[in-house]
Amino acid sequence: MATLLAPLFELPSHLASFTNLADARIGAEIVSCSDQFFADAKRMLQFEPPVFIEGEFDDHGKWMDGWETRRKRHAGFDWCIIKLGVAGTLQAFDIDTTFFTGNYPASASVEACYAPDDQLEQAEWQTVLDNHVLGSSQHHIFETSASDQVFTHIRLNIFPDGGVARFRVYGQVALPKQQANATLDLVALKNGGRVVAFSDAHYGHPQNLINPGRGVNMGDGWETKRRRAPGFDWCILALGQAGKVEKLEIDTAHFKGNYPAQVSIQAIYIEDATDEQLIPQSMFWPFLLEAQDMQMDHIHSYLDELLSHEKISHIRVNMIPDGGISRIRLWGKIA
Repeated sequence: MATLLAPLFELPSHLASFTNLADARIGAEIVSCSDQFFADAKRMLQFEPPVFIEGEFDDHGKWMDGWETRRKRHAGFDWCIIKLGVAGTLQAFDIDTTFFTGNYPASASVEACYAPDDQLEQAEWQTVLDNHVLGSSQHHIFETSASDQVFTHIRLNIFPDGGVARFRVYGQVALPKQQANATLDLVALKNGGRVVAFSDAHYGHPQNLINPGRGVNMGDGWETKRRRAPGFDWCILALGQAGKVEKLEIDTAHFKGNYPAQVSIQAIYIEDATDEQLIPQSMFWPFLLEAQDMQMDHIHSYLDELLSHEKISHIRVNMIPDGGISRIRLWGKIA
């Protein structure tokens, strides 16, 4: 059976600095939904782009990579409540109907509430995206004006029924007040960290570096192709919150015959620079960690080796000359 991959999609540049708060990797989950007869709603929250498998059917019909409800035969509409992985302010939504060509919803709206105790019965829902028309097999980017309020839960309403491949909720992570003075992983995805740019990601995306937990296999990390020219591979990561790093970890879990010979880390505190401006500037950033020899399948921890920085907002990971890293952790306090 042939498998079709979703076309490459690039998020508008002005939204690139925001975190997908509805990412299953950081704990986003389905609370409830009106119907998921054809396809489980939890598929909407997957990080990986949707796929279409020709000729794949299950007991309910054609297998689809997303959330799909049955055809509605009475008044009303379908809905799905999502608990965000982390609370945050909202900036934009991506309602992706890729591969839903004759079964996409006619339109959709979004509501949100703040219920840190998960008591949705008493929650006050408010509309953060009015009802908008949807189209066949495409990304729909809608921005919201409710960007000054913090929310914990989202309700996606589809009219009257149909399927959504992926649902992204882009916003700014709002860390609990008790974490203001706590030690946390400043670059973690769930704390607002993100990938700015990278030299190569042939086998594994650097996005995996900031995922929760340890890598589950060699594919769950950043791995480049074998370098056949001078130089080395690199990636730039933005911290979710600027801070002072106290401990640094480089994890090469599962990388045994393809770990880097060395890794170094450069760092900077910078405001109001675009991602495009950061790339050439990063070559000259001072070091946070000078080149260190790597071992296979190992967590490398650094304390005394760290060079002094009062506050940093971005790092550049240099993988010398190439290979794979599973995770990067920057333990410290928000500055």
